[in-house]
Amino acid sequence: MGELNFANVNIQDYFEDYNDSYSTGLPYFEPGTSPCQPEALQINKNILITIYALVFLLSLLGNFLVMLVILINRVGSSVTDIYLLNLAMADLLFALTLPIWAASKKSGWTFGTPLCKAASLVREVNFYSGILLLACISMDRYLAIVHATRTMIQKRHLVKFICLAIWILSLILSLPVVLFRRTVHSGSSSPVCYEDMGDNTSNWRLVLRAVTHICGFILPLVVMLFCYGFTLCTLYKAHMGQKHRAMRVIFAVVLIFLLCWLPYNLALVTDTLMRTGAIHETCTRRQDIDHALIVTEILGFLHSCLNPIIYAFIGQKFRHRLLRIMATHGLVSKDFLAKDGRSSFVASSSGNTSTTL
Repeated sequence: MGELNFANVNIQDYFEDYNDSYSTGLPYFEPGTSPCQPEALQINKNILITIYALVFLLSLLGNFLVMLVILINRVGSSVTDIYLLNLAMADLLFALTLPIWAASKKSGWTFGTPLCKAASLVREVNFYSGILLLACISMDRYLAIVHATRTMIQKRHLVKFICLAIWILSLILSLPVVLFRRTVHSGSSSPVCYEDMGDNTSNWRLVLRAVTHICGFILPLVVMLFCYGFTLCTLYKAHMGQKHRAMRVIFAVVLIFLLCWLPYNLALVTDTLMRTGAIHETCTRRQDIDHALIVTEILGFLHSCLNPIIYAFIGQKFRHRLLRIMATHGLVSKDFLAKDGRSSFVASSSGNTSTTL
């Protein structure tokens, strides 16, 4: 599992400007068949590094605060809070790897194979766990509102096992990519953190990409659309919108997730269809889809720092409890806290979906 040398491999199989993305790195076609030159894929590295740095700082601060608020109020936390705590943990772990990926954009992957595998594992687990946790939240709200019953999934001690199962499943889904990731060196190009699956690299990467499409997006999305569709219909028919005002926080979280990751997944599906020949490939199309993958992946990275912003601006109870912690340490005035507390009480007097939010 040591480092590779390009003396034994084809450089076309490893050169991609977005080679460290979520299983996006299918190799270029055999020499002489690719309609484009790899040089067309260059993007301003300084812009990428700046974006990575901003996302890192915002995600680190925001998700730490989310975890702090939920843990301090863990006695009264709800099922949704437990899911959101795990979601914040996943985003925080991912944020810790961003400086590494930013540095690799500047000078290539100079950190060796072990860190290549570890950083890739964190990214993959974050990707899968995020959408699986949101799917579980949608099922929890569906069972609680549509069926109006306290099911097993709503018992906190069982939800902890569900979250553990999600982490394990995310780890399993991430293992194939991580097992084959390693530092790859070329004579004139910078080293990259990339996958090598032997003679059948292209075919196996198509299989892994299909797993990503199905398990990492399509199935969880179908679950969320089904659950939230029926939940919204139930709330509308029963005129319960005011009673479940905190549902808007959950809807906002799901909407932001879709806005961040749907463009990337659509670009990824298009790229897969193009590489399998289902869509005719031209040089212009290849350049467009490769640039789309780079841009939409950055949009996906941005998701890790947006949830705390949603909680702060939409989740009134979360905002009040955060301000209460800050007031305890003298960071805000008690008058300001009292003013915000009155608005939070009015907003939550008719009930909330989440204790913290």
